[in-house]
Formats: sequence, C-alpha cells, structure tokens
Amino acid sequence: MLDTPDQIKELSLEQLKILSEEIRQEMINVVSENGGHLASNLGVVELTIALHRVLTIPEDKIIWDVGHQTYIHKLLTSRREEFKTLRQHKGLSGFPKRSESSCDCFDTGHSSTSISAAVGYAKARDIQNEKYRVVAVIGDGAMSGGMAFEALNHAGNCKTNLIVVLNDNDMFISQNVGAMSSYLNRIRTAPAYDRKKEDIQKFLKNIPKIGNAVAKAAEKAKDGIKYMLVPGMLFEELGLTYLGPVDGHDIASLEKVLTQAKKKKGPVLVHVLTCKGKGYEPARQNPDIFHGIGPFNKENGELKKKSDIPTYTQVFGKTVCELADKDEKIVAVTAAMGSGTGLSHFGKLFPKRYFDVGIAEQHAVTFAAALAFGGLKPIVSMYSTFYQRAYDQVIHDVCLQKAKVIFAVDRAGIVGEDGPTHHGVFDLSFLRAIPNLTIMAPKDEQELRDMFYTALSFDNPVAIRYPRASGVGVPIKKEFSLIEKGKAELLLKGEDLTIIGFGHVVNMCLEAAYKLRMMGINAGVVNLRFINPLDKELIIEQGKLTGKILTVEDHILNGGMGSAVLELLHDENLGEVRVGRIGYRGYVEHGPIPLLHKEHGISMENIIVRATALVHEQEAENQTHIVKEHIH
Repeated sequence: MLDTPDQIKELSLEQLKILSEEIRQEMINVVSENGGHLASNLGVVELTIALHRVLTIPEDKIIWDVGHQTYIHKLLTSRREEFKTLRQHKGLSGFPKRSESSCDCFDTGHSSTSISAAVGYAKARDIQNEKYRVVAVIGDGAMSGGMAFEALNHAGNCKTNLIVVLNDNDMFISQNVGAMSSYLNRIRTAPAYDRKKEDIQKFLKNIPKIGNAVAKAAEKAKDGIKYMLVPGMLFEELGLTYLGPVDGHDIASLEKVLTQAKKKKGPVLVHVLTCKGKGYEPARQNPDIFHGIGPFNKENGELKKKSDIPTYTQVFGKTVCELADKDEKIVAVTAAMGSGTGLSHFGKLFPKRYFDVGIAEQHAVTFAAALAFGGLKPIVSMYSTFYQRAYDQVIHDVCLQKAKVIFAVDRAGIVGEDGPTHHGVFDLSFLRAIPNLTIMAPKDEQELRDMFYTALSFDNPVAIRYPRASGVGVPIKKEFSLIEKGKAELLLKGEDLTIIGFGHVVNMCLEAAYKLRMMGINAGVVNLRFINPLDKELIIEQGKLTGKILTVEDHILNGGMGSAVLELLHDENLGEVRVGRIGYRGYVEHGPIPLLHKEHGISMENIIVRATALVHEQEAENQTHIVKEHIH
C-alpha cells in the first residue's frame, strides 16, 4: 500500500496489479467490520488507480458523482491509516468531504451532480487563467438523472476542457456492432484523427463552387454511418468527444485513453466498462445487497447482525402488496430504489403496476400525479433526502392540483453512517408549508400499516414519514383500521406538563414519562400522528391544562413539528404556555443512529432533563446530575 499519492506514478504494471488486489482486500476487511458501499468500490479500483496515474492530485480535480465509490481514492490520498475508521463516528466519511482532505474538491452524496460541478470548476479555471484538469466520474445509473444531461448540454455549449468518465457497470454493447464500433473508436482515439478530419474539411471547402456542398454531403454521410455504428453519438451531438468503450479493469488501456482525453480540446466523455463487485464473489453475485451493506462475515458475505423485528421499510413493502392485492388501481413508483424502499416484491407480484423510473425524482413525482388523474392510486416511495430534489413537482404538479398521490417518505430522520447528505431531517420543514398535503408519522409498525390504509381514503395528497430502523416489535394485525384525519392520540394524561412526540420517538417519550412519574412529575404524552392538519383541539387543551409543553422530533428544529406547535399557540393567544423543543439544530455528522440521537438530545435522558427544567423553571444543565441519580 502507498503512503503518498505521488508514489503511484512510479509503479510498474505488475506492481499496479498487486496494488489493486491489496486495495480490494483492505476494503473488504474494513467494510466487513464497519459496513459501507462495497460493490461499487470494488468495481472502480483500476479506474481510480489510472486516474491518479494520469492526473496530479490535488492540483487536478476529480469530482465523484454520488461519492460512495471513493474508498480507493481515500486510500491513495494519504488516508490509509485512518481508513479503518471509515463511516465510524468522528472517523472518515463514506463520501468525499472537502473538510477531510484537499484531495476532495467537492462534497457529494446525491447523484447526477458531478458534471455540473465539473463545468463550474472548469469555467472558474478558465476565467482565472489556471491550467489544472477537471474530471467528473459518473455512473450509468446517475447518468439517467436529468441534471446530468443539463450539465452535458452546457458543457458542450461552452466547449471548455473537461473530462467526463462514464463508469458503466450495467450497459452492454451489442455484438453485431462490436467489432466495427471498436475499430472506429480506435481511429478516433488516434492523435492524428482530429487533424486529418480538419484538413479534409478545409480542403473540400476550398474547392470552388462545389466545395461547401461536397463538404456538407460528406458530413451527412459520415453522421449517418456514425449513428448506425458509434454508440456515443448522443454525447457527440451534445458537443462532447466520445472515447471508448474501454475495459475498466485494464489499467494500461485506461491510462492510454485518459492520456488521449487530456490532449483533446473541449469536453470529452470516456466510456468505461466495469464489473460491480469485482474481486469478491458475494458482491459480484449480489451487487444490490453489497451496494450498501452493514457489517458482514467476509468469509461468506452473510450479515453479522440480523434482527427478528422487521424494519419499517419491510413493513411498508408488505403492506403495499397486501393493499394492492385487494385494489388493482394501486400502483407503485420509485426512483432507482426498488430494493432500498422495500418495493422489490411488489415489482415481482405486480410487474405492470410497478414503475422504477431510474434516478429521476422530479419525473417520478409528476408521473405519479398524472397516474392519479388517470384514475390510478399511485404510491411514490423514496428516501426523505431525495424528496428535496422534487420539491417543485410536489408543490406544483401534485399538491396545487390535489392529485391523490401518497408519498412514502422512507429514511426520515437520522440514517446513521451515511451522514449529512443522507439524513432525512428536513422533510417536515419543506413539506408542512404546502397546502393540501396531509402529513403523518407512525409511532410503530401497526400504525404505519393503518396510515397507508387510511391515506387511500383521503381525497388529497398524503406524505407518510418513517425511519430507517427496525420497528418497535408490536404485534401485526391482519386487519387495517382507519385513522381520523388530523386526530392525535393522548397516550398518557398528565397535569404537570405534556410531552408531544411525532413518529417513532413517541415510544421514547412514553418511557421518559414513566420515569418522570417515579420522580414525582406527572407528565402526559401525546402521539401527534398528524402535522398537517394539526389536532388543534388537543394541543390547546393540553396547553391550558399543564401550561408546559415539550416537543420531541427526529428532525431539525427550524420549521419542524415544534415550530408548528409554537405557531398554533401563538395564533390562539396562548403565549403563557411554556414550550421546550427537542430536535436537531444543524447538520448532523455520520455515526451510529443511537449515538447520534444521544449526542443531539433525542434520548430518554434528555427528555427527562428538559421536562424537569420546564416543570421547575430551571436550566436543564443544573438538573442533569439530579436526573441521572433518579434514572440509575
């Protein structure tokens, strides 16, 4: 293994092959203990090595789309000793991070952004007369995102020098055009090709009278042949020079084509074919499972920790299948997250009613709106953090028109080791401001089932948020129950203060309330269930009864559930009610979910501290030692 980035340029081809295997083994060792994105990283080992051989990092810039495939890059950029802390709290991030290394030039975590960033870097370089190279590495899945095509269009138009590496681990070139395609691409990668093409065009145009006509005819004939034989014509039409396809596991070939790409003027797209999971058979055979995986046994690839309690995602997947079995109008839509959102089984049972639109969240939402207007009952399932990408469509195409779409907001709240780009802690803030949108969150698995059943009966769009976690373990009923719209649930009546929880934290609130009663504080607990519309009657009643309210949410405080309660009390002229709020105050780092919850106060202990402070009208810090004595 190398100690500095420059050392890689001194190695022979044989030494690079050994280095590739060492890197793969190191990643398997660490990810098997820490969890992470293994399959994608195993597939780009040689590509990353070749990039570091051809470029000079950090002067040259590599922008990794999504960024979950940067483990090799981290190992090659003086982070070898820290690599064992990958995805651990206070350790290396699983994604590029500018604050972590000067070799990481752009933070990423969401897909289809790298080309936009690359064009930005390239133009900044040009304006300031600098000379560094800019490379965007993007996968074939991320290329389906509309933002990638917007950036390609801009890159072709402004004609700045940059390289886009298309890491294709799923696309195959048809055999009937393979030989000719390879031949044409070998010609086009030859240094003399562009010069000869320009010379011929100049020669034809200089022929009196007929020169321009012949040149145009030749150009049309050439384009016709290329459309039939060259797989990269789409990129050529957008203004990029297409090079490839090239074997993504052949370092010598990769170096050759990347070196050639550096010499060309304007934007260049290098098409690289890789094998996801290469070098580790369990990951190669099951790339979806090993895309993002928890700690596993590296000998056989089996997960180390398996809970008997199903996750909220699993309960959602089963629930939707049950509902769809009884109602043929129910359809499911996801954006390249069939497995992650629990819809894979739905796709097998109802293939004609299942739509994976690729990494295209905006399209998914508008598509679902039209499905609804066409008489169907669409359920859109995406992670909370990715709904941010379709905000305009949620407002304009669904809620404004009252399209009966159900949004399954998976991974709401803290998601753990994936960190701030993936935590779902903003959805309430940007969703609850939208008229016509009902927003719910269940306290347990059964309530999740009932909420989706209930949502189908509403005449307006609905969002249901739930966490990335196992459920509480409550018994699952076969029957479904309707929940009255906007009605919260008073779980525990109290006289000293009311604790209002939203979603899975309600169970934590109940535990805290029972502990508080042992301390002589009579705390009530409300399972809010709805944030749009709020149960105004119950909140006002509890505010008047106890005079003190503590809100708890797995969400940022700005614009969250606590803010909604404060707004209500203000509007009802109940300013005398004292309100404490527990939630996040900014971006949250990566780490285990229980640890992050505790650090940011989403814990039974902190609920007790804050509740005690409210009741006794003292600062929570002065009460901490008293509370801990009672807890223990």
